[in-house]
Amino acid sequence: MARTPRTVALTLAGAVVLSVTACSPQQPTSTPGPAASASCTKENLATRTPGKLTIATDQPAYPPWFVDDKPDSGEGFESAVAYAVAAKLGYAREDVTWTRVKFDSAIAPGPKEFDFDINQFSITEERKQAVDFSAPYYLVRQTVIALKSSKIAGKRSLADLKNAKLGAQVGTTSYQAITDLIQPKVRPLVYNSNDDAKKALQNGQLDGLVVDLPTAFYITGTEIKDAVVVGQLPQVGSPEVFGLLLDRDSPLTGCVSGAVGQLTNEGFLKQLEQRWLTEEAGAPDIT
Repeated sequence: MARTPRTVALTLAGAVVLSVTACSPQQPTSTPGPAASASCTKENLATRTPGKLTIATDQPAYPPWFVDDKPDSGEGFESAVAYAVAAKLGYAREDVTWTRVKFDSAIAPGPKEFDFDINQFSITEERKQAVDFSAPYYLVRQTVIALKSSKIAGKRSLADLKNAKLGAQVGTTSYQAITDLIQPKVRPLVYNSNDDAKKALQNGQLDGLVVDLPTAFYITGTEIKDAVVVGQLPQVGSPEVFGLLLDRDSPLTGCVSGAVGQLTNEGFLKQLEQRWLTEEAGAPDIT
C-alpha cells in the first residue's frame, strides 16, 4: 500500500522479468472511444497547458508498466492506460506531454506539475488527505512464485497446487489466497515478514510463495535469480488498488475518474492487463 522497500524496488523489477508465453501477445481488440460527457472534453478541461494533457511518472520507468523507460511509446501497461484515458478525454497522442516526478514528491502535499501521475500508486485513506485519486485502474492480483526447480514451476491450475507446500506473510491477502482459493492438502506456512518467507523459499522449505504481483516481479527480477512467476491467482479478499494521482481537489478528478470507469466497463483495461501483465510479463492466470 505505501511505497515500502517492495514498491520502491518496482523501479528495478521489470527489466528482468521472465516471459513464459509461447506466442507474441495480441494487441487490444479495440480502441477506446471519447468520453460521453461534453464537460469532460479537451475544450472544457482546465489542464496545466490549454489543449494539452501533462502526464507524469517516475524515472526510470520499468516494464511491465513501461518499456525501455519511454512513457511516450504507449508500450507497457501504465503507458497504455495513460493514453487510453487521454483518448477518452479527447486528447490525441500528440496532445500528451510526459514529465518525470519522483514517487515521494508526487504523493506529498502541494501543487503538482502535472495533470495526473501514473506510477503504481496504491489508493489509501492517508494519501487521500494530500492528493486526489481516480477510480481504480488496476486491482492487484495475488501471485505464486517458485524456484525454477520446484515441482509447481509451470503449473497452471489450482488443482496442480493442492499438494504443494506454500507460504505467505501472516495476516495478508496472500495468505488468504492460499487458504480460501488453493486450499492445499499440506498446511501452509506463515511468516512474520516477506523476508522470512523468501529465505524459506530459497532454502527449499517451500514449493511456492504467494505474494502480490508487483512484489512477485521484484523478487523474481532482482532478489532471487532462479525464481519464476508461476502465475496469478483469481481475485480474493479486499485487493490493493492502483489509481491515477491528481492534485488535491483538482478540477480534473471527476473527468479522469469517469474515463477510467468507462474503460473498465468497456473491458478495455482488462485487455491491456491481459497483454502487458499476463502475456508480456510472463505472469499467466492460474485457474
